Order: sequence, then structure tokens, then C-alpha cells
Amino acid sequence: QVQLQESGPGLVKPSQTLSLTCTVSGESITTIHYYWSWIRQPSGKAMEWVGAMSWTGSTYYNPSLKSRISISRNTSRNQFTLQLTSVTPEDTAEYYCAREFTAGTGEAAYWGQGTQGAVSA
Repeated sequence: QVQLQESGPGLVKPSQTLSLTCTVSGESITTIHYYWSWIRQPSGKAMEWVGAMSWTGSTYYNPSLKSRISISRNTSRNQFTLQLTSVTPEDTAEYYCAREFTAGTGEAAYWGQGTQGAVSA
């Protein structure tokens, strides 16, 4: 069974970098044709696709966030990490990692439970 678990600091200050890690079990993040994604949901708002990394390590980012985000991976630990720089309170959201079959759709067969990423002075 595929399981994803997000981890990271719950609170960062404005202008800092939010770094979240997703640990995957039950499947390798190099398994062909899956995308390992980050999706967020601010309180009371719709889900927003943030970005993804493919099984080859290629990255795909939301154009509205592209200048501030990067996704990397550690294949030996079966983890992938989101870094969001220059954060503002508008980046406060529940952040989910997920496995998509097609990047950018938000349609994922497996999701983590989510982790709060709060930005506050």
C-alpha cells in the first residue's frame, strides 16, 4: 500500500523559506509514469496545485509560483522536498503531497494527510 507523509516546520516568518518533505512508502518515487506532487489549500479556499516531480526527476511548477519554488528528491530515502522562498501570509495553507498519474490535474490516487504551513511574524 502506498503511503505518503508530509513533514516540516509548521510556522515560518515572512520572507523566509518554507521547506516541506514528503516521505513515501510502499512505492519507489522512481516508478515509471508517476508524478509526485505538492498541492495546497488555504483555509476556506480551493485546492491549488503547486508543482510536481516525475519519476525521471523532471520538475513541473505552477506558473504563478514558479519563481519561488523548487522540488528536489532523495531517492535513497524515497523522499521529495518542496522549497517555497520569500513566503508571505498568502502562502499559509494546508500542504499535501500526492501521487498523480498526470501532473497538474490534482487528481491523485494517494495523498498524505497534510501538514500546516503557516506564515506569520
